Amino acid sequence: MHLHRALPVCLSLLAAALAAAVHAQEAQPAAHPAKPTAPAAHPAKPKPAPPPAAATTAKPKLIGQYNDWGAYTASPGGKKICFAISRPTSAETKPPNRPRNQPYLFITTRPADKVTNEVSIAVGYPFRASSQATAEVGSTTFALYTQGDGAWIKNMTQEVQMVDAMRSGDTVVVKGESARGTATTDTYSLKGLTEALGRITQECK
Repeated sequence: MHLHRALPVCLSLLAAALAAAVHAQEAQPAAHPAKPTAPAAHPAKPKPAPPPAAATTAKPKLIGQYNDWGAYTASPGGKKICFAISRPTSAETKPPNRPRNQPYLFITTRPADKVTNEVSIAVGYPFRASSQATAEVGSTTFALYTQGDGAWIKNMTQEVQMVDAMRSGDTVVVKGESARGTATTDTYSLKGLTEALGRITQECK
């Protein structure tokens, strides 16, 4: 059973990072970053108690823009986190043109929780209950556990493999199904990811 007690904080930070990303993109049109933090998706990893409501207002700080990925840091509840984030270069729905919020893919490091490079996805709509999503990197497909509008790798032992594949890959394709039965396919460019991950590693040692 996966627990995602950090999810509300993550979504609040994502919203704040989006505003910051708009300004970054004006200066660097090729970049596609925006929202923040990764939820604690794995039962084997320690799960912090939800921070006070005031902590959810912590604003992420852009520390580097690398092509299609932005590197951010924030300190919700006084705990420093770092994350790399991007939004899809292509987003498709079936049936077409179904409304949804902006999807994001982010990779987060939370030193206080001993979490490094946790892959998370905010898909922009509530997933169908108990459904799985997938993330395809090259010829490898990773199963994703879903909860609300978030997704995390189902088999935590594959997370390092997934991040390594993303470092050397060109794109990651995320597929899922909404609670209303809409199928979505989001394609993310991986250009700049390696540099963004290097930056957050330096920042959150």
